[in-house]
Amino acid sequence: QVQLVESGGGLVQAGGSLRLSCTASGSIFSINAMGWYRQAPGKQRELVAAITSGGSTDYADSVKGRFTISRDNAKNTVYLQMNSLKPEDTAVYYCNADHSDARGNEYDYWGQGTQVTVSS
Repeated sequence: QVQLVESGGGLVQAGGSLRLSCTASGSIFSINAMGWYRQAPGKQRELVAAITSGGSTDYADSVKGRFTISRDNAKNTVYLQMNSLKPEDTAVYYCNADHSDARGNEYDYWGQGTQVTVSS
């Protein structure tokens, strides 16, 4: 079992910045891709950014140029630096990790979510 713990959410004014962190712990064998998703009220959960174990990244069009995802494999931690925040970025942000066990079975794990609120 793998646990993901997020931190760094909060309230910020439009144009401000926040940095989210997510650390994986537990019975870790191999973490493959890690990512951040978000879900606003009344909307579906959507991918914000993802990063592979090798460092390749992918971003939603709405955050390109403003958000940066990074990870520290030694610490099993993924970060999301969010700059130039907009009110439409307001959502609960969830950390996700794709984990493989020693037998090669893959499992998806999710964090509990952290609220990001951007005021106009």
